[in-house]
Amino acid sequence: MAAFTLQILDKDNKILCEDSGEDYAGIVYQQSYREGDKIRIETPQQNLYVIWQVDDGLGPAFCYLTRESVSYEIPFGEKKIPYSPKAFSGDRHYLYIRTAREEEIAGYRNLALNVNDQHEDTGCFPHAWANVETRGESVFAARNAIDGICENRGHGEWPYASWGINMQDDARIQVDLGREVEVDRILLYTRADFPHDNWWRQVKLSFSDGSEIVWDLEKSTAAHEISFEKKRITWVCLHDLIKADDPSPFPALSQMEIYGYNVDR
Repeated sequence: MAAFTLQILDKDNKILCEDSGEDYAGIVYQQSYREGDKIRIETPQQNLYVIWQVDDGLGPAFCYLTRESVSYEIPFGEKKIPYSPKAFSGDRHYLYIRTAREEEIAGYRNLALNVNDQHEDTGCFPHAWANVETRGESVFAARNAIDGICENRGHGEWPYASWGINMQDDARIQVDLGREVEVDRILLYTRADFPHDNWWRQVKLSFSDGSEIVWDLEKSTAAHEISFEKKRITWVCLHDLIKADDPSPFPALSQMEIYGYNVDR
């Protein structure tokens, strides 16, 4: 069993609402959020599989926590643009955390998916980061590539947020999984807002085990899919992104999915 304390705090870290419990804590918060508000989880355990919903407009996320305290900043202003207008809005919010069940941990799944990912490493995995994000704007942040939204026929505000590379030739994005997993398949949804967008004709995947895969892509709105022999890894990096000869200078990534199993079940 795991003990959880779930809190909503204001900008001065004053507790606005909280709940505690064994294997589950939940809050129905009947006020509007204010800038600076945040959600915090506290648990005496580390390296824990959980189902965590920060907002009913986003839905639950399967996460792996590596710290005893994890905070989630409520997005406002420019940072809110990549999210559904329904998320974090209004004056009634349902959020919870619970221990993941055995069958949820053991199942074959998209191990990269995390609607709760944030720009900084908070100890909640999976986590995406990159060496460049176009103009530092939230609609082009690395976290957009693992938020579960595969719509790629546009760019900009929700649901068209993506990872943008700012036309940088050495751009790279890495998905850290926070623990050892076994993977055998990856899907990429490259942004396909043609003719605004370009596309990558070739990319490289590097894995924490030292292996690499060179992958030829096509111009497409559909998912690019590659299968390979099972690898035990803790991260995947996408890099060496070779643009096609199309006139546009703007290739981008809408979504990256990494399929496999948790090793520690």
